[in-house]
Amino acid sequence: MERREAERQSRAAARGQWASKTEYILVVAGNVVGLGNVWRFPYLCYRYGGGAFLIPYTLLVVVFGIPLFLLETSLGQFTQEGFITCWRKICPLAQGVGYGYLVLKVYELVYIIIQAWALFYLVFSFRSELPWATCNNSWNTANCVSLQDVANLTTNETAFPNATSAATEFWERRMLRMSRGIEEVGSVSWELLLCLLASWVFCYFSIWKGVRSTGKVAYFTATFPYVMLLILLIRGLTLPGAFDGIYFYLYPNLEDLTNLEVWIEAGSQICYSYSLAIGNLIVLGSYNKYNNNCYKDCLWICLLNSCTSFVAGFVVFSVLGFMAQKQGVTIDVVADSGPGLAFIAYPQATALMPLPQFWTACFFFMLILLAVDTQFTAVESFITTVSDLFPKLLHAPVRHEIFVLVVCLCNFLFHILFITEGGIYIFYLIDYYGGTRVCQNFLTIGATVAVGWIFGADRLLDIIGDSIGQRPSVFFKLCWKYVTPALSLISYILYLSDYRDLKINDWYVYPNWAYVLGWMMTFSSAITVPLWVIIHLCSTTGSFRERWLQSCRLTSDL
Repeated sequence: MERREAERQSRAAARGQWASKTEYILVVAGNVVGLGNVWRFPYLCYRYGGGAFLIPYTLLVVVFGIPLFLLETSLGQFTQEGFITCWRKICPLAQGVGYGYLVLKVYELVYIIIQAWALFYLVFSFRSELPWATCNNSWNTANCVSLQDVANLTTNETAFPNATSAATEFWERRMLRMSRGIEEVGSVSWELLLCLLASWVFCYFSIWKGVRSTGKVAYFTATFPYVMLLILLIRGLTLPGAFDGIYFYLYPNLEDLTNLEVWIEAGSQICYSYSLAIGNLIVLGSYNKYNNNCYKDCLWICLLNSCTSFVAGFVVFSVLGFMAQKQGVTIDVVADSGPGLAFIAYPQATALMPLPQFWTACFFFMLILLAVDTQFTAVESFITTVSDLFPKLLHAPVRHEIFVLVVCLCNFLFHILFITEGGIYIFYLIDYYGGTRVCQNFLTIGATVAVGWIFGADRLLDIIGDSIGQRPSVFFKLCWKYVTPALSLISYILYLSDYRDLKINDWYVYPNWAYVLGWMMTFSSAITVPLWVIIHLCSTTGSFRERWLQSCRLTSDL
């Protein structure tokens, strides 16, 4: 026992630990509270039954989100390793799950492009006349309809068959400068290049000293979005038409509960917004002390995340209700999610308010801070995991800073591809195939089977109990062994059976080679699990039974 404690202290000295419990809570909260809370949850709630959507969402939080959150954070805390090497101490045969996380991490880092987009909009928010509100700009076409005339566009589409809003043209023609397809990559936007560079520079200086710098940055980046959210909430609720929007957001349609897609989307949102099955929680937990109460942390952070999503719905739909009333249309005409909400619908709405520059700047500043936390924790988890694979080489102080610089620089150069004229098509392709829920579903199955059945759910509960002085409920054992893998398998099968090809704006169809590339990205993370099992069993000596038992055995240095 004393030897293991000495080993833990030695690893902690080499890797570093959180300076305080507060820093850990702030970083994890900043990681899980991100763009999905603002631009995805409200729209899903509105689209899939309003207030009734909260029933499957809450149920799946209890049986899927919280148990998996606890599994990942406790796994990192008690092994004090990254999301690959942690499996060596739990179940060596399951290291393929960690390598799957590593592949997903490459796709996840692409989302820094959203941060660059938000920074671009933030800069334009300080103009005396918001450029997405009018059509007297050099990039506008003859089909452009200004914000004041959008009501005519939506109520009389036959009179304007090819009309596009000024906000849409700013998004597609000014910022993205979209080409006609993925085949036409085109030139780089130097303005977006500067925004991307600024995003990566900030990311580097947030993590270059490891958790010592990450924790300090989180004091601002994890808390200030809530200030912005509160300001926007108060402003939204005071707008005319706000309560019409909230009514559409929360009006319950219980018939939708019989739709299986509603339950699948609820589970997908939990996986997305809780940062599950991506490796971040394992790494962040690995910097905790052994006796940290990860059980209590898990419950409070999950509650914070879900409450933030719920409140964000009021922020979004109160403003959309105002916009709909102003334009004389129904909420469903202006309701949207993802980039459509953040960069078209919401900027249009703020442009209709008094002091539009201020409210627009508040919104995009909030988006940037939400994206920043998620981004630097993603990069930190990648760096920590690779460093734990080569501890003697990369844990040294100077080498660590150089490695962080190399990772940030390589990613910056790679992401230049996404700020070209054809970059948006590549971004959507990776988002749809590389970052799809089916990848996380498969890796979740692998992780829960490894912990629940091979390592032993009871053993993990005993470890948590030894750490915090209270053994968690047997409920978590049932979830890890049965409920979570079963739900993940169902979601995985339904995704494959209900697959639809990606289309952009309902008209652009990708060439066949792009769809093939997309499916290769989808299975690139999943294939690591069976591939590692085969490689590991073939490289181990003895009979098949001996090799299997040796590959599943807990190592002695946990």
